[in-house]
Amino acid sequence: MVHRPEIVDPEGVAAGDAVAAIEALVRRLQAAQQAENIEGFMKLFAEDSVWTTAHGKRIVGRDAIQSFTETVLPGAMQESTARYDVERIAFLRPDVAVVNVRQRPVSLAGEPLASAPEGRPTYVLTREGEDWLIAAAQNTQAAPNG
Repeated sequence: MVHRPEIVDPEGVAAGDAVAAIEALVRRLQAAQQAENIEGFMKLFAEDSVWTTAHGKRIVGRDAIQSFTETVLPGAMQESTARYDVERIAFLRPDVAVVNVRQRPVSLAGEPLASAPEGRPTYVLTREGEDWLIAAAQNTQAAPNG
């Protein structure tokens, strides 16, 4: 079964190719994290972005996010990783979208890890020319069955 995200377009903004581009950004984010590719990961952020981790650490600006990422990403995927599924895209304007993702822990072979908590990242994306970039992100650990 193909997962289709809910698309919210309250102001009649024509989503067009934006949905595909946003889904592609989330796939690049997943791939960069799985490969522990800091450079690829950082290319997804706007210059003045804000990242809040699942444990509440707020990091402001691409340079600070990169410094943090350089300390936590290398080696993070040795035992498990995560699969990202876009669940909802809400267009606030033609160049701003709020994206809700389900982040499921999986083994390196791709098998679900029922004992690990899922994440529920929310990304605020802005269109910069033809690209969508992360302007703000908040990851939250989901309670079991949450």
